[in-house]
Amino acid sequence: MSRSDKHILVVSAIRPRHMEELAAKYELHRWDQATDKDAFLANVADRITALVSTAGVGVPTELIGKLPNLKVITSFGVGYDAIDIAACTARGIRVSNTPDVLNDDVADTAIMLLLATLRRLVVGDHWARSGQWSEKGAMPLTTTARGKKLGIVGLGRIGQAIAARAEPIGMEIGYFGRSKKPVDYHYEADLIGLANWADVLMVSCPGGAATQGIINADVLKALGPRGFVINIARGSVIDEPALIAALRDGVIAGAGLDVFHNEPHMDRAFAGFENVVLYPHNASGTVETRDAMAQMVVDNLARWFADGTLVSPVN
Repeated sequence: MSRSDKHILVVSAIRPRHMEELAAKYELHRWDQATDKDAFLANVADRITALVSTAGVGVPTELIGKLPNLKVITSFGVGYDAIDIAACTARGIRVSNTPDVLNDDVADTAIMLLLATLRRLVVGDHWARSGQWSEKGAMPLTTTARGKKLGIVGLGRIGQAIAARAEPIGMEIGYFGRSKKPVDYHYEADLIGLANWADVLMVSCPGGAATQGIINADVLKALGPRGFVINIARGSVIDEPALIAALRDGVIAGAGLDVFHNEPHMDRAFAGFENVVLYPHNASGTVETRDAMAQMVVDNLARWFADGTLVSPVN
């Protein structure tokens, strides 16, 4: 198959160097840059056999329906809740993602947010910068992570990487999931039960319909006024109005959040809480990890056009 036979629709671009590599090997069609997307598709839709996107953008289901010869979607990111996998499978369209290469940076960010939230790093930074330290003396005391119970919602690869980092800190590990795993951690088959048990609730489960709003008012109430929530999963997993109310009313002690509904236009209420640490969905945001993710997209496409298989298939 020649380069002229390999037509790829770019819904959301990956790293610049890797986009250059793709442009050198394939015929790229930049849907992401088109002003009149319908007119653009009218000229190229029948030729598209592959598609590149990112987890944050996904692929509109109606777009998939307009690409009659689409065979493969390669997504930059581990999550694929913004791609209709069932619709793709029904059409025989294969989907790939970029798992594992981001586990360490995401787990590091989870621990960073945990420590920054419990130790009130942002408040302390302002205390020093603003002159309050010299004017008022030492900032108020915080709380330690050592000896706390960490309840992980979703003990997948990232959840296990978080647990491996939390243990040396001196935290006791528990988890909630669909089934018990062969690990020596406390298991709760009920999410409310995990929230009751935990001091810190770490959310690391996949997004999508099955987990929509599972961290709700009841879970937050069970976590209690000394409990903290850390979310490095998806904004959809937490009922945000319930979380905002819980933070406002002292139902929980605080939160560390990397993900939000309606990103990047997060609810501005979060910015008003001193007991919340905010991070702009950047858990995997290192040059090294994003390059590795982009390379996996390149590798998936190369494998697909070579033999019809994928390095990291989703379906």
